[in-house]
Amino acid sequence: MHSFHYCDGRLFCEDVDVTVAAERFGTPLYLYSVSTILDHYQRLDDALSSLDHSICYAVKANTNRAILRLLRDAGAGFDIVSGGELFRVINAGADPAKCTFAGVGKSHQEIEYALEQGVYSFNIESEAELDYINEIASAKNQRAPIALRVNPDVEAQTHQYISTGKSENKFGIALEWAAKVYERASKMPAISIRGVQMHIGSQITEAAPFVAAIEKIAPLVSELKIKYAIEFFSIGGGLGIAYESSIASGSGDWWTSQRSHPLTIQQYVDAILPPLTRLGLRILLEPGRLLVGNAGILLTRVRYIKETAQKKFVIIDAGMNDLIRPALYGSYHEIVPVEKITEPSPQSSPSGRGGREAAGESKTNKIDVVGPVCESGDFFAQDREMPELRAGDLLAVMSAGAYGFVMASNYNSRPLPAEALVRGDKVALIRKRQTLAELTRDEVDASF
Repeated sequence: MHSFHYCDGRLFCEDVDVTVAAERFGTPLYLYSVSTILDHYQRLDDALSSLDHSICYAVKANTNRAILRLLRDAGAGFDIVSGGELFRVINAGADPAKCTFAGVGKSHQEIEYALEQGVYSFNIESEAELDYINEIASAKNQRAPIALRVNPDVEAQTHQYISTGKSENKFGIALEWAAKVYERASKMPAISIRGVQMHIGSQITEAAPFVAAIEKIAPLVSELKIKYAIEFFSIGGGLGIAYESSIASGSGDWWTSQRSHPLTIQQYVDAILPPLTRLGLRILLEPGRLLVGNAGILLTRVRYIKETAQKKFVIIDAGMNDLIRPALYGSYHEIVPVEKITEPSPQSSPSGRGGREAAGESKTNKIDVVGPVCESGDFFAQDREMPELRAGDLLAVMSAGAYGFVMASNYNSRPLPAEALVRGDKVALIRKRQTLAELTRDEVDASF
C-alpha cells in the first residue's frame, strides 16, 4: 500500500496536492512519501517480530540522505555495495557497525575504508576477494568480519538482468564449494567468520523461490553454526512490488479483492518463517525496492503531442536519463494524469465544453509516452491506452521510488532532476535540480 490517491479529481501524496509540488520545484521531479516508507518498514519489522532479526535497507535502491536518515531513525541497518554508499550512510549519521558490505568488485580503497569504519560484515563473493581482504586486514593489524555469499542456483522467476542466484550469474560462491571455502577462511589470521549470506534476485513476486533458496542453504548454515559459532544468516532482499495497477494498490481493499497480486509482506514472512525459525540464528534482510519503490513518483509535464501515420506520441519533459528502467529492462510503470481527465458534460459546464474534472467517462487513445532524449529507446510507455492528453498536462510515473534517481544520468547533457519529500501536509526539497553550470563544474582543461 502507499499514500498516493485522488481527492476531488487531483492526485495527492499524503495530504499534499502534487500539482503544488510540481509548481514549486518544477519538473521533472521525484516526489517521495514519508508515511509510505515508514509503513512498509514497520509492516516488515512487525511481521518478523518472532525472529531475532535486522532489516538492512539496500542503499542502492535510493541513496538520498533524507531517506537514509528516515530509515536510520526507524532502526534500520544498511546494505551497501560501494565505498560511496558507506560514505553516504555515515554522512546521514548512521552507524557503520550496522552495515553489511556486498558487491563483487570491492577495491583496495573501499576495503580499507570499510575496515577503518568498522562495518558489521563483508559479504564475500569469491575466493580471490577473500584472499584480498585477508591481505589488507593483515597489513592493518585488523580482523575482517565476513560472510560468504552463497549461490543456491535457484531460479528467481524475474528479469534476467536482476536474477542473481543462478549458477551462471556473477554473484556468490557455489553452494557445493562453500564449506571448503569457509574452512579456508577459518585458518586465515585476519578473517573472522560472522555469518552466511544469499540474495537470489529482485522484483520477485512469488514465495517459492525464496523458500527454495533458504531450504537449500539451511543445512550448510546449521553446520557452520556448530563449527564456527556464526551469528547470522542474511537472506538478502528481492520481494517485489506492484507496478501495474500501482494507483489502485495504494488501497488495502485492492489487495483483498484481487485474485492475483504481488506477494504481500505478511505472505512473504509466513512462507519463510518456518525454515528460518528452525535455524535459531539472527536473520538479516536487505530490502530496497520493497521499502521505497511504491513510495515515490516521477512528476513530468507534457511538452508536445505529435501524430504520425502510424503513431501518436506524447512527448514529456522527463527522459530516459531521468528514469531508465523502461528503456533498460522494458519495465512497466503506470502513468496517470495528475488531474483526472473526463469527457465534457453540458451539465457540468455552462459552455458545454466541461473541464478537466467534468462528469462523464474519459476518452482514451493508444499512445507512446516518450522523452526528449535522442534515442528511440527513450520511452516510458508504448501503445498504451491512456486518457486524451494535451500540452501542459502534468503526469505521474508511478512506482518510481526505487532505481529511479539513482540510475539517472547527464546523457544529452541534461541536468539531473530535483527530489522532494512529503510528510503529512508538508513538502520539502531534498535535492536541488542540477544547473547547467554544474554540468561542467568538475571538468578541467588539459595542461599539456
